[in-house]
This record gives sequence, C-alpha cells and structure tokens, in this order.
Amino acid sequence: MIETLSSNDYFILLCALLLITGVLAAKFSSRFGVPALVLFILLGMLAGSDGIGFIHFENIKLAQLLGLFALVIILFEGGLQTKWSTVKPVLLPSLSLATLGVIITSCIIAVAAKYILGLTWFEGMLFGAIVGSTDAAAVFAVLKGQNIKERLGSTLEAESGANDPMAVFLTLLFIEFILNDATSITYMITNFLWQMGAGLIIGLTFGKAASLAINRINLDSSGLYPVFALAFALLTYSVTALLGASGLLAVYVSALVIGSHDLTYKHSIFRFNEGFAWMMQISMFVILGLLVFPSDLLHGTIIIVGLLLSAILIFIARPAAVFLSTWNMNMNWKEKAFLSWAGLRGAVPIVLATFPLLAGLENSQLFFNLIFFIVLTSTLIQGSTIHFFAKSLSLTGPKKVTPMHTLELISIGKANAEIIEYEVNEETVVIGQQLKDIPFPKDVLINAIIRKGELITPTGNTKIENEDTLYILVSRKSEQELKNLLTPDNAAKSTRSFIKA
Repeated sequence: MIETLSSNDYFILLCALLLITGVLAAKFSSRFGVPALVLFILLGMLAGSDGIGFIHFENIKLAQLLGLFALVIILFEGGLQTKWSTVKPVLLPSLSLATLGVIITSCIIAVAAKYILGLTWFEGMLFGAIVGSTDAAAVFAVLKGQNIKERLGSTLEAESGANDPMAVFLTLLFIEFILNDATSITYMITNFLWQMGAGLIIGLTFGKAASLAINRINLDSSGLYPVFALAFALLTYSVTALLGASGLLAVYVSALVIGSHDLTYKHSIFRFNEGFAWMMQISMFVILGLLVFPSDLLHGTIIIVGLLLSAILIFIARPAAVFLSTWNMNMNWKEKAFLSWAGLRGAVPIVLATFPLLAGLENSQLFFNLIFFIVLTSTLIQGSTIHFFAKSLSLTGPKKVTPMHTLELISIGKANAEIIEYEVNEETVVIGQQLKDIPFPKDVLINAIIRKGELITPTGNTKIENEDTLYILVSRKSEQELKNLLTPDNAAKSTRSFIKA
C-alpha cells in the first residue's frame, strides 16, 4: 500500500515538474527563436529512458489515445478563436489546400519514399499520407501573437483545422489496403464522402445545439459553463467517430459555429479552453517526445534520409501542393510562397505514425523515427523563421497590441441581467453621440469605457468613439433592443462577453 502511494506521489511530482518546465519553455521560446512545441518535444526526449531516465514510457496505444484527446481540445480551442468573418473569404483556398493539397503532397512524398526507402507503392502512399497534412497544434501555436496578414493567417488556420481529417482518412485507407488487398476504389470513394459529409453535418448540428444549450441553461456556477462547452466538444468527436465519420472535422466545425454565436460567459469559456489547450499541447508533445529514443533518431541513416525527405517536403511537395491547389484563386506569388513555407508539420503526423505501429506493419518503426525527424525539422526550421519570411515578403500587418487593461466580472446574484462587452465599429450608429443623447432602454447602464487601452469613466457628456470597448449592464429583456440600437442592420456582429447577474 505504501509503495503504491509512493509511486502515485512520484507520478504527480513528475507531472508538476513537466508542466512547470513546459510553461517556462513556452515563456522563453520566442526569446530563443524556437517554437515552443519543439522545446516540449525535446523536454520529453530528455526526460525519457534514453535521456536522463526520469520516465520510461513506450505504451504506444496510450500515447495515441492521449494524442487524439489533445488534438480534440486543441482543434476545439482553435475553432473557437477563429472568426467566421475572417474564414469565409478564404474558405475556397483553405478547403482546396486541405483536400487537393494534402493529396498532392502525399503523392510526391510517396514517390520519394518508395525509391529512397525501397518501399512498395502502398507503403509509400501510407508514408506520404502520414506527413501530408499541416498540423493545427503547430500552426495555432506558431501564429498566435504574430502580425501575419489576417487573410494568410486565416487561410493557414482553416487549412490546418480542416486537413487533419483528410490525413487520418488516407492513413487508415492505406493501412487497410496493405492489410487487405480486396479493398476497392468504390469503398474508398464512399468512405471519403461519408467521412467528410457526415463530419460536416454533425459538426454544424452539434455546434448549434451547444450554442443554444449554453445560452438556455441556468447553471449555479459560472465555472461550469466552460466545462459544459468542453463536454460538447468531446461529445461531438465521439459520436461522429463512432458513426464512422471524421470526428476531428466535426469538432473544428462545431467550434467555429459556437465561437460565432453570442454566448453566456463567452470570455470564461474562451479563457478556460485556451489554458486547457496549452496544457494539452505541453502534455501531448512531451508524451510524443517520450516515445522516441534519441539514439535511434540520431542514427546516421535516419539523419541522412530524414533530411532528404524533409527537403523534398519543404521545397518541392508543399510548394507544388500550394501553387496547384490555389491555381486561379486570386493569390499572388508572394502569398503562395509564404503559404508554402508555413506548412508546418507537428503532432498529427506523429500520432498517425503510431497507427502502423499498432497495426504491426513492416517498417512501421522506421516510419515512426523518420516522421518524428521530419516533424522536428519542419517545426525547427520553418516554425522559427515564419515571421522573418513574412516580413521579407512584406506580408505582415500592423503589430498586434494587447490592451493594457483587465476587468474582473463578478456575479452579483440571481437577477436576470448581464454585463455585455461591446466593441464599437464602423457599423455602430451612435458613434460621435454623447451618452445623454442616446435613447438607451431604461434598464441599461454604461459602466465603463476602454479607449486606446485606458479606462474612461463615463458621464452624460462622454462621446462614443470608434474602437471604444463599452461595458454595459443590461437586463435580459432589453438585450435585443440594445443590440438593435447599436447596430440595427447587423446586431449579430456585436462582440459580447457575459456574466450572469
């Protein structure tokens, strides 16, 4: 009994140390010019049995489970943070990159892998499928806080969120081809249509249901709302996957829908999922780092072949996929060159590389080591130079500045009221008007105004200016009237965060 408790305590201590080290790595990653996820992977490799020997971990099935769980959380958080208004204009190139682009990349890498490694065609296609997609975790992490032009950032985020299902589908398909020669082309096509079509429909349905449920339910604690939203993400993935469709696509689509709705406790939901997604990124990359043995990874053959395949992926396969899949889509060569360079590989290829291992395929360990090396190369070289590349091509926008203010919203009881955060924009009809002249409903009170990062105490003579952030106390019954007053033609575009009062 004492030994069991001691081992449990040891495990908890290790988790604490790894998370603290991961947070510190994320803190200093920008200073080092290295993406945080690379440091997480190196942390796992260092802590493993081939490093300083803190942890001996080789449970591939558990690593795959934890990896999929983390990807669900990361995709959900990424979808919540992605605005539909920014995704909609780039939907066509994003979907083309997520489908046709993945196929082109996979085919080029498949040919290279077949002749370099002496594989069969199906094995080559399996290898290409595993590294064919960009990675949402890597892209979201590297682009966060960067002042890349919004159009390009949205394209990359939408592509990475939508192309994981394609990579999963192709990987499972070619494993099936290798294990079962009788698999038909008809099965492949129908399975693909079902995976994508059902994943999209279920994602939309669950996203709308979750938005409605979050706003309708009256929970006793504000801390339960983020948990409730997260539960819908897990439910969306599991139900979709159990139906044989793409659970990852469904999660990302549902998050886009949820994030575009006005939600009760929206800030709480977003901040909780942001923190949880960071914890999942740290945990996932550390665990994936534990799976690999540096002595195997740094073998001469792995280094030479890995560098050769990485070069083909970065300089041939990805650019060919980008330029062909975005043909005639109103993108100039600079934008296409940037999209080519920003095609980061990350957790998804490593997680997918565990599928052949669990299936017991020949060369599966070689696949895993090479794919791990390719991911490290991609994140280290491309991830650390994305900003420099964008700046060199004049594809950066205004520097993103985080306003230097915080506002703690505290529940004040069970009254049927809310505090709304509203960002004034060009569609707000009361710009330039004094508060005393605006016909607000009787039960509306402007509590505070944030203007250019500074707190303004509102009075009757205070004028509303563009880009002001208003904090408004309003009763539930007057909420729609207030939105119609501020933006009568497009009230739904108001940005809100709620606190039940």
